Amino acid sequence: MIPVRGYEGRRVAVLGLGRSGLAAARALAAGGAEPLLWDDSPEAREKAAAEGFALHDLTRTEAFAGVALLVTSPGIPHLYPRPNPIIARAWDAGVPVDNDIGLFFRSFGSRAWEEFDVAPRVVAVTGSNGKSTTSALIHHILAGNGRPTQLGGNIGRGVLDLDPPTDGMVIVLELSSYQTDLARALTPDVAVFTNLSPDHLDRHGGMGGYFAAKRRLFAEGGPDRAVIGVDEDEGRYLANQLAEGPEDDRVIRISSGRKLDGFGWSVFARRGFLAEWRKGRQVAAIDLRGIPGLPGAHNHQNACAAYAAARCLGLPPKGIEDALRSFRGLPHRSQRLGERGGVAFVNDSKATNVDSAARALQAFPRIRWIAGGLGKEGGIAALAPHLGSVVKAYLIGHSARDFALQLPDTPHEICETMERAVARAAEEAQPGEVVLLAPAAASFDQYPNFEKRGEHFARLVAELIGSGPAGDRGDPGGAEVARG
Repeated sequence: MIPVRGYEGRRVAVLGLGRSGLAAARALAAGGAEPLLWDDSPEAREKAAAEGFALHDLTRTEAFAGVALLVTSPGIPHLYPRPNPIIARAWDAGVPVDNDIGLFFRSFGSRAWEEFDVAPRVVAVTGSNGKSTTSALIHHILAGNGRPTQLGGNIGRGVLDLDPPTDGMVIVLELSSYQTDLARALTPDVAVFTNLSPDHLDRHGGMGGYFAAKRRLFAEGGPDRAVIGVDEDEGRYLANQLAEGPEDDRVIRISSGRKLDGFGWSVFARRGFLAEWRKGRQVAAIDLRGIPGLPGAHNHQNACAAYAAARCLGLPPKGIEDALRSFRGLPHRSQRLGERGGVAFVNDSKATNVDSAARALQAFPRIRWIAGGLGKEGGIAALAPHLGSVVKAYLIGHSARDFALQLPDTPHEICETMERAVARAAEEAQPGEVVLLAPAAASFDQYPNFEKRGEHFARLVAELIGSGPAGDRGDPGGAEVARG
């Protein structure tokens, strides 16, 4: 673990005892602090007490007397739509509020670094879509090129649960807006912004607050290099704010679809080819079209971001290209499950909003689309321009009938359950088509999370493929993760 520094002998309250909360408590104790734990759930409190931690009722009026810091889990609202009462009580008592990300950046460096030939570095990735794939891809590229690396944050291990870094190690962190919004320290060496689309707006008080939470990763400490997706206005604004001029190569602009040849450093993908430009000339190119783990323009943007981050860390283009070709993708994110009778099956259960579903629908030419669940505001009306590749939609879950009303010109069938949707799509699909799960909706009507929904889809597909002709089974996909 990463012991928390700066609170030796001091009392630190921890609110929320999920993965990050318990990891923070252990790291605080390892650093010499006295952690005081609380959670609304009696089961969570019992688990913490079983580990030997002291419970401290933070709902009491005088709960913050003698407390130096409150560490809160990212899922607990601290401002919008309304502050958690315990966090508000900490404000009133003048007690600073932080999270595990802030503690990580404050505690990451140590005297052991004086003995290292190469100082450890941190790459932090944020954005609305693609940040998990981009983070895992950076990690995969580093491991494939022999660099010691760990993956954590919103993916993999909690940040304070990571192992202390070794000589030359690169820590790759995926950071959500919930994590960047509150952290009191944010000082990565390389920061990556993939893109921005509406999400978590209640939590951030609107689109402006959501973007502000992402922007903090670049504004609070100032990374040595910033990799910025400029396919939305917010990305162009951010790149402009950070760069001293178009030739400033501390900012690397990336795009999927736009040629960026007028800047000091840029990486972009067009028509399936990635190109790196520096000081007005092309220095490298990669054909992304045949890489099965990175299908579609959205994954080409992820590849551009990961490539740029890897180049910031000194990796050569050829080594990066070889690693891109061996990347198998992440579960539930454009995950190719296999093929049966010339029909491919792709699991994109993580496509829980319209924007991510739109990206998935643009990745394949002929799609049998499984969609539905607990629909979000506006339903799928905004997907109308992206339905040209949909041969037929198979609708499931709570919002199936609402979604059907928004598909007047697209053939569709209300299936309600995943079992029926998979069976009907597989029965009707023709060779060359793709059965794609891209729900454009939350999972909570039928599943506890998008992972369980994707796993159910994958099990049903495995049963279908297993009953197919010999040799018809495809690559099961999944993340290839190597930890240093």
